[in-house]
Amino acid sequence: MPNIADIIEVAEELEDKAVVPASKRCVAVRNRNASCRKCIDACPADAISVHNNVLNVDHKACVGCGACTVVCPTEALIPVRPADEALEQAAAEAMAALDGRAVIACARIASKGLADPHKFAEVPCLARVDESLLLGLAAVGAKDIVLVDGCCKTCRFRKTSPGVDETIASANNLMQAQGAPAMVSRASEFPQGLALKNANSLLGEARRGFFTSATSWTASAAGKTAEMVIRKNLGMKAKDATLHEQLGAGASGTLPQFQERRRSQVLDAMDRLGEPAVEQFETRLFGRVEIDASLCNSCGMCAVFCPTGALSKSPIEPSPNADGTPDGGSFLEFSCAECVQCGLCVDACMKKCITIRPQVRTAELFDFEPRFIYLPKPQARPGILSNFKR
Repeated sequence: MPNIADIIEVAEELEDKAVVPASKRCVAVRNRNASCRKCIDACPADAISVHNNVLNVDHKACVGCGACTVVCPTEALIPVRPADEALEQAAAEAMAALDGRAVIACARIASKGLADPHKFAEVPCLARVDESLLLGLAAVGAKDIVLVDGCCKTCRFRKTSPGVDETIASANNLMQAQGAPAMVSRASEFPQGLALKNANSLLGEARRGFFTSATSWTASAAGKTAEMVIRKNLGMKAKDATLHEQLGAGASGTLPQFQERRRSQVLDAMDRLGEPAVEQFETRLFGRVEIDASLCNSCGMCAVFCPTGALSKSPIEPSPNADGTPDGGSFLEFSCAECVQCGLCVDACMKKCITIRPQVRTAELFDFEPRFIYLPKPQARPGILSNFKR
């Protein structure tokens, strides 16, 4: 258990930070050839940089919109203000106060005091809202979900607005794939029923908000505390460690894998919404990997670098040939539910034989068993002397 000194150190580490990088999860840290720059493209303040296996967040430039935390496929950028758990709780409580209608508003329109703060959840920017939050609300019985902005056209950080629309479309698509109606919409005004009857009721809200943010900080700090304690036990600081040590690579060079929390929540929510209504649908959250076996040389780099374990080498060997001799080939195991479309397998593949498609089959997505990808025995490479005539 962390002691008070650890907690104080964490407080100093997270002070005035809305987003904390978890570098081990970043695909560009795992492999400098990774092409993913989704966080950089989404950031309206140019506060994120990735260079030479280093993920950096300029906390002075960061505006806390949370857009980077939504688009990152591996959760390498963790929101602190608010943390996911605190936002989920606030949205659920507000939905209960509004008889099943979920309303989430950006800080800009919330600051105008036009609506009862007990009946909506507030976020710094609607770009902070992700599919796991929206699907989670739908799964617990939300009648509809409304995202209220403060007129993004006049906001200096309006670069995030298209991303909000993409999240809404993505969430609605996932709901419809499970036979549920699309229920997420966007507005620039609070819906009826949220009007503030007594302005004096806002007195004391600032104090209540302080304790809410304190709870949010506590939840987010736990993981950071554990990481810092581990560093102390190893007797080293992150800046002194090699990339191999930072990533915790095993003796074989295989990199550690992580479970993506938000996508797991999305799958759980989809399952609670009903049975799949379509055989296949398109999504940005999951992917389908296909490999051209005629080009693959079975090097296994895709499995080594895969951050979630969606691709892994199978211990199962192909059946022997008809004459009883070993087949010589191998299997890769692919789990659609664990593929986050980060693209690192494509970037790491030396033969360029891997394709990731956003169209996923519902049967495969909800299948507990992986799909086997057969790779034939690689052709023997000619020796140097084979080019010379005897």
